[in-house]
Amino acid sequence: MPEEKDEILVKRFLEGDERAYNEIVIRYRKKIYWHARRMLGNHLDADDVTQEVLIQIYKKLKTFKFNSSLYTWIFKITSSKSLNKIKRNNIKKFLSLDNGHTQFLRTNVDIVKTFEDKEKLNRLNEILKDISARQKEVFLLKQFEGLSYKEISEITGKSIGTLKANYHFALQKILEKMKNEE
Repeated sequence: MPEEKDEILVKRFLEGDERAYNEIVIRYRKKIYWHARRMLGNHLDADDVTQEVLIQIYKKLKTFKFNSSLYTWIFKITSSKSLNKIKRNNIKKFLSLDNGHTQFLRTNVDIVKTFEDKEKLNRLNEILKDISARQKEVFLLKQFEGLSYKEISEITGKSIGTLKANYHFALQKILEKMKNEE
């Protein structure tokens, strides 16, 4: 049986079919989780954000206007929730007596196949710690999710020019730090 289009699932849900929401969850849960995981760097925070996003989707789906794809709308929510979580974690870290307890962007060994890849991912994660949240968001959406600037613009609400600048600065910082480490 072919997959139903997102628009049909949303319409079914709006007509009272709860199974349509379950299908949306099945379709997007992993994508939500991995986007949050890349932004936050750890499983617990990503899992929390995933739950928050799924709850928000359920509550707000009736307001979805099809001005963008469901995929883009969901990623916008995920990015927003992830950035909020980063801000909350930074506040907790700042106020904590033990500032060393929070480590962002740990390696995701589930997707790393070789030691060399793991080492490169560790280096990238360490470098990403020093990049602003906005630059990191654009870099991750472009590099890991393969989204276009137009799609990222729909998610973040930022202009394509701003996104290109953020991506450029993120890339420059990453390349500079990698060069300095060699």
